[in-house]
Amino acid sequence: MSETVDHIVIGGGSSGCVAAAGLVRSGARVLVLEAGHSNRHPLLDMPPGIFKMINGSRFMRYHHTEPQAHLDGRVHDIPQGNVLGGGSSVNAQVYMRGRPSDYDEWEEILRGNNDTVGWGWKDVLPHFRGMEGNERLLDERHGSDGPLLVSDPGHINEVSRWFVQAVQSMGEPFNSDFNGASQRGVGFYQFMNRAGRRCSAAYSHLSPLQDDPNLEVRLHCEVQRILLQDNRACAVEYRDRSGQLHTVHADGEIILAAGSLVTPKLLMLSGIGPADHLAEHDIACTVDLQGVGQNLIDHPEVPMTALTNGPYGYYKQGEGWRMLKNGLQFKLFGSGPITTAGVEAGAFINPMERDATPTIQAFCPPIVYLDRDTLGEVENGYGLTITTVVVKPKSRGEVRLASADPSAMPRVSPNLLKHEDDMRTMIAGQRFFLEALRQSPLASRIKRIAVPPDGRDDDETLRNHCKRFVKTNYHPSGTARMGRDGDRDAVLDARLRVRGVDGLRVCDLSAMPNINAGNTNAPAMMLGDRCADLVSGRL
Repeated sequence: MSETVDHIVIGGGSSGCVAAAGLVRSGARVLVLEAGHSNRHPLLDMPPGIFKMINGSRFMRYHHTEPQAHLDGRVHDIPQGNVLGGGSSVNAQVYMRGRPSDYDEWEEILRGNNDTVGWGWKDVLPHFRGMEGNERLLDERHGSDGPLLVSDPGHINEVSRWFVQAVQSMGEPFNSDFNGASQRGVGFYQFMNRAGRRCSAAYSHLSPLQDDPNLEVRLHCEVQRILLQDNRACAVEYRDRSGQLHTVHADGEIILAAGSLVTPKLLMLSGIGPADHLAEHDIACTVDLQGVGQNLIDHPEVPMTALTNGPYGYYKQGEGWRMLKNGLQFKLFGSGPITTAGVEAGAFINPMERDATPTIQAFCPPIVYLDRDTLGEVENGYGLTITTVVVKPKSRGEVRLASADPSAMPRVSPNLLKHEDDMRTMIAGQRFFLEALRQSPLASRIKRIAVPPDGRDDDETLRNHCKRFVKTNYHPSGTARMGRDGDRDAVLDARLRVRGVDGLRVCDLSAMPNINAGNTNAPAMMLGDRCADLVSGRL
C-alpha cells in the first residue's frame, strides 16, 4: 500500500531537520526519511564523544575516495553522518557562518535568475540570527532566543591557551568573535552545545515537535529513487530496515537533503543528471543536467603534530581513572573536560599577505589527531595537533555513480589540493604555524615536532607532507549547485528548485554555489530554514 503526505524530506541531517521543522510549523504534514540511526546516545550527546568515534562508528558512513593521482594514488576517507541530525550529531560543533562576502558572492552568481530571491548577507543574516540562541552575544549579528544553543567552550585546556598566546606573539590580533565584524585573528571558537550537551539540529528543531502529529520521522530508511510523473516529482521509493520496498507520495513538494555525496547519487538514480553518464548505467535520462555530481568542493585540511615534554592536553582523559574523575566532576559540578568539544582554539590568518582577507583557518586540538590512513605515522601520546585549512579552495572534484544499484556507494573524487593555488596557500599556512610552535609559551613545552619532519620547512618537504596527510575537513559541498539561468552546469535555480523538474528542491550543502570560509554546519541549517520559507511561500 502507498501513502500520501504533504511533503517528503529525504535526509534527516542538519538542513533536513530544519526544513522539516519549518514546514511542520506552516501546518504541513511532513515525513522525514533518514537512512541512519537515532541521535540519542550518550557519546553523541557529550561534546568530546566524537573523538571516540571519528575513526570508526556506526553513526558515520565512510566514503572512500577514488585513487587520487595527484596525491600519488592515495585513497582517503570522507566520513558523513549516518544518524538523525547528520553532521550536527557527530561533528566538533564549531559554530561558524563564514564571511558576509561569501553570501554576497552567491548573490552575484545568482543575479541572472528571472524568478530570483536574495542570497546576499542581508538576506541570510535573519535566518542565522533567528536560529541562534547565543549565551554571550546579542547584537545586530547575533540572536539569543533561537533554538540552536551556541556557547563558549565549557572548559579550555592549557594547550589551547598557549596556542592562542603563541599566535598573538606573531602579531595576529585576539578575536573574541569569529562571526563578528572581522574574521581575522586567533581566539576561542563558540560551539553548538550548552552545559555539556550537544545541540544538534535534531535536538534544536525536531525534538520540540516530537508530539506534533504532522511530523513523522522514519529511521533506517534507504531511499532508492524519486519517482517522476510528467516531469514532476510525485513520490519516493525507499527500503526499510528489513529490506521491504515502500512508496510514499507527496501532494506538495519533495525536499532532497541527503548530503553532497548522496544527493547527486539519488538525482542520478532518478534519471536526473548527465545523460551520457546515466546511459553508462542503463538509467533512462528524464532531465539532462550536466552539473549533477560536478563542482564538488571541500575544505582541505593538513595536520601538523607535536609531542610535548609533559602531561599536557587531553591524552587518555577518556580512559581509566581519568575518565571516572572527569565524569564525576561533570556529574557533581557540571564542569571539566566533558563540557568541551576538544577543539577550543583556532585562528583565521593570511600567511602570505598578513593584513589581507584570511585564506587559512586553523584548529588546535590538544591531542595527536590524524586521519584513519595516517594513524600509524605518529606515536600516540601527550601532544597537540594544529590543522590548517584552505578556506576558499579552487580545486573541484566530482561524484559519479558506481552502478545503478541504490545500495552501492557513489564514486567520489574530491581532488583536494589539486589546484596549485590551494597547495601554495596550504604550504604557506603550514610554515606559519610551524613558526607558531616555536613561539612562547608553546616552545618550552614542545619535545619535538613529529610531522612534518622536525626542523624542515622547505617547499618540497611541506608539499610532500601535504600530499601524504591532506584530508577532508568534513565539508563536501556544491554537487547540485544553484546558478543563474543559462548556466549549463547549474542544477538549481535561486529558489533551490531542480531545473526541469517540478516539485523537487535541494536544500543541503549540495546547493552551495561556492563554499563559505569556515565550518559549514550553520550554513547548512540556514539553507534548510530558507527552503522551508520558499516552499511555504514566506520568501
